[in-house]
Amino acid sequence: MSQASRSHPDTGGRKGKTKPSAGLQAARITAGSFLLLIAIGAVLLALPISTRGGGSVPPLDGIFTATSAVCLTGLIVVDTAEYWTPFGQAVILVLIQVGGLGIMTLATLTGMILIRKVSVRSRRLAEAESRPFQLGGAKRTIVATVLLTFVTEGVIAAVLAWRFYFHYGLPLGYSLWSGVFHSVSAFNNAGFSLRSQNLIEYHNDWFILSPIMLAIVLGGLGYSVLAELVRRIRIRMRERGTQRHRALGPLSVTTRMTLFGTAALLAVGFVVYLLAEWNGACASFDAATSVLNALFGSVTARTAGFNAIDYSQVSDTTLLTTDALMFIGGGSAGTAGGVKITTLVVLLAAMWTELVGEKEVIIGHRRIPEGVVRQAMTVAGAGALVVCCSVILLRILNPHLDPDYVTFETISAFGTVGLSAGITAQLTAVSQGILCLLMYLGRIGPITLVAALAAKKTSRHFHYPEERPLIG
Repeated sequence: MSQASRSHPDTGGRKGKTKPSAGLQAARITAGSFLLLIAIGAVLLALPISTRGGGSVPPLDGIFTATSAVCLTGLIVVDTAEYWTPFGQAVILVLIQVGGLGIMTLATLTGMILIRKVSVRSRRLAEAESRPFQLGGAKRTIVATVLLTFVTEGVIAAVLAWRFYFHYGLPLGYSLWSGVFHSVSAFNNAGFSLRSQNLIEYHNDWFILSPIMLAIVLGGLGYSVLAELVRRIRIRMRERGTQRHRALGPLSVTTRMTLFGTAALLAVGFVVYLLAEWNGACASFDAATSVLNALFGSVTARTAGFNAIDYSQVSDTTLLTTDALMFIGGGSAGTAGGVKITTLVVLLAAMWTELVGEKEVIIGHRRIPEGVVRQAMTVAGAGALVVCCSVILLRILNPHLDPDYVTFETISAFGTVGLSAGITAQLTAVSQGILCLLMYLGRIGPITLVAALAAKKTSRHFHYPEERPLIG
């Protein structure tokens, strides 16, 4: 064999099994860990101590609740406040917390692993662009994530407990427990509540809904965005006027896309809710309460699942808008669901590039790699395909229910939002099982798919003949 025909060790010439890439391994660990956590939660919820009746829990109810909690969704088939004991509620709270921390830390670490795989030059650019990440500093990243989570949840819990105790006169112990539960549920974008009607009884209370909205937005932005913002604020405060302060430069593209996209979606949702429900679900409210509920509806629709109005009474326009917001979701590497804001922004930028005849996708004076655009198209397309097939299947299985409500429920499950028109418990057992699968796919699907796409590289050494099909 000639020297030229020998396979180099790094080019795939060596035969045998190939070791999965680090990114793909992390994706598999994420998927497996969530399944294990759901199984443990279902077993704990099946214990007699978990229910107020003390009897056995129907297996599907336990599995559905555990899946909803771990996947940070909030859809329920039984009343959280009345069905579960404090022990059962504590199990749900722990599942929410572990599920939220798992998503934030594993998503962040997966991103670090993927960055580590590129060339030295590209890695340095990625380090500059992803300022909150320090390659090799996994321990620091995890500690910072946990600290950020607990500090935020603690502050929000204190505010809510103060309001429950001093304004509503609830017992001190229950006020503290209720504050902690709703704070953890809000920051992790879960939507579980200790009230039978969720937050409807607080529809006019700014001191309850505002902290919850703040926690939802912070949790939905994602750790990488929060870490970069905190880091820049600290530098500005400590080193104002120094060379380091002047050399900060612009925010990373991910942070700018997430902040701009979040603000735009919140504004659109607020305007639509306010106009559509001014004489609808908010007709009996004063102007200030209508504004509060329009803002709250816009915030929760993107991933949180709390509701201060009855969604079975809202207009078709509100339902359709909420469907869109739930499908998009929040920021990457956070507790939000959906296909993510960055995916939407990249797709819109790619569309604009084609419309104006440019060759490269540019966002914030940065060129977006073609591979990233294809990943965004794949994530959005796969999500749309899963949702469409599920909607058709669930409508066939539940002909007795309003089709719009079935669609709403399906997208809510995939987006891990948790908003409901009140039909979850009325769905057939098979349909509830499908929702469990959708919640799982909506939670681990995007990160797993992106990791797999980044790891899958082909080495075809030839090109097929080119042919342009008709488009449009």
